Amino acid sequence: MTYSLFFFIRDVTDGNLVGWIDRSLARASVGTAQNRAYRMRHALIEPLRNIYGVSDKVLNMTLADVLLAALASKPLWRETGSGMIAIDTLVHNFLHRTGITRRLGGEHTYGGSCYSVGGCADIVRRIARRIDARQFNPNYPQHFPRFVQHAIWRYSAQSELNVCNGNNIDDGLRCQNGNCALFRRCDRSPLRD
Repeated sequence: MTYSLFFFIRDVTDGNLVGWIDRSLARASVGTAQNRAYRMRHALIEPLRNIYGVSDKVLNMTLADVLLAALASKPLWRETGSGMIAIDTLVHNFLHRTGITRRLGGEHTYGGSCYSVGGCADIVRRIARRIDARQFNPNYPQHFPRFVQHAIWRYSAQSELNVCNGNNIDDGLRCQNGNCALFRRCDRSPLRD
């Protein structure tokens, strides 16, 4: 993976990863507003997929952190980073258990399908459109899919809120946690039959 990253930086970015990101985002941002966010994410993710051993999850997670930390003078970086979503089993399983994937017609198994049209990442983006993230922090963008994905992850992760995960819910049964804030609105679907 290290060699592959080295060759990518040397051969694709001509030794200037920051400049390559700037150029890629600038080119992708031109055109209609429709699909602009997709074009910018795709302009970075697609070429980086050629780095050996790097998954969509790792690319989205890493790039989101890097791009969101950019200076205010790089608004395209921040805009793109705010839409990068890392889908792990916790987020995927949350969307399944709650019935969100079924209700939105996006049922699929965990893996590459999470990033395909109608998969988990698209579902999180749809949810994020309904949430004004500025209510949590006035410095956040209004539409902030990465924030929504991270909130779902925190709700589930054992090291965070530790609510919706396999440690607390038998994967073959419906959730019985009546103390969960989502209990009455959740489908409580088992992960396996």
